[in-house]
Amino acid sequence: MRGLLSKILTEVFWPVIWFCLGLCLIMGLLTALLPKVLGNIHEVFDNMPMVKPLITALLGVDPGNQISSQLSQAFLWTHPTLLTLLWAHELMYCSRMPAGEIDRGTADFLLCQPVTRTQIFLAETIGWLLSGVLILGSGCVGHLIASGFVHAEMRLPFVSALLVLGNLGAVYLAVGSLAFLLSACSDRRGRAVGIVFAILLLSFLLNFLAQFQDWAKTISWLSIMEYYRPAIVIQNNQFPREDGLTLLSLAAIWWTAALIVFHRRSICTV
Repeated sequence: MRGLLSKILTEVFWPVIWFCLGLCLIMGLLTALLPKVLGNIHEVFDNMPMVKPLITALLGVDPGNQISSQLSQAFLWTHPTLLTLLWAHELMYCSRMPAGEIDRGTADFLLCQPVTRTQIFLAETIGWLLSGVLILGSGCVGHLIASGFVHAEMRLPFVSALLVLGNLGAVYLAVGSLAFLLSACSDRRGRAVGIVFAILLLSFLLNFLAQFQDWAKTISWLSIMEYYRPAIVIQNNQFPREDGLTLLSLAAIWWTAALIVFHRRSICTV
C-alpha cells in the first residue's frame, strides 16, 4: 500500500499543488471583488434580463432586484471558476485508474504487481480524498485571508463558511465517485472524462431550464447541482441534511459500484 501511495504522490503532486494555489488565489480574488461587482447588479438585470435566471439557477433562490451581502457570498461559492477548478482536478485524478493506465499501456505492469485490485482502488481513493481536502482547504484559506480586507457586513461568518464547505465537499465526493465508476467501465480515459463532463454540463443546463420550464422542474432532482444550495445554507445557517445525505448516498453507491466493476472486469492493454 505504501508503494502505491508513493506512486500516486509522484504522479499527482504538482498538479495538486497548482490546483491548490489556483483555487486559493481565485477564492481570494472573488471574495474581495464580488461584493463590489454585485453591488450594481440591478443595472445588469435591467440591461441583460437573461442574467437573472442564470444567477437564480446558480444560487438556488431568487435574488430579487438586489443581491444582499449574504447572497453575494453565496454566489462566491457557486462561481463557475471555483467549480471548474474543483471538477477539473477530479476528472484528472479519478480517470487515472484504470482508464488512464490502459491508455498509457501500463495497466498490465501495474496489475501484475503483488497487490490486489482492492488495494489499488483503496490507495487511489485515499489519494483522491487527501487531495480534495488540500484543494478545498486552500480555497477556504484564500477566502478567509481576503475576508479580512472587506467590510465587516460583507464577511461570511466562519461557521457558515464551514457549512457551505461541507456541502461542497459532498458534491466533490459524488462527482469523484461517478468519475471513478465511469473510468472503471471504460478503456479510454478521454471517453470517461467526456461523459462526466457532459453530465455536469447537463446539470447546469437543467438548473437553468428549471427557471423557465415546468417539465425541467419536475426532473431537476436528476441534477447534481440541485443538492448544492449555498445560498439557503447561509440564510438558514444550517447544514442541508437531506441534500447532504442524498449526495453522500450517491457517492457511496457509485464508489461501491466502481470498486466492484474494477475488481471483476477484464483489463488488458495488448
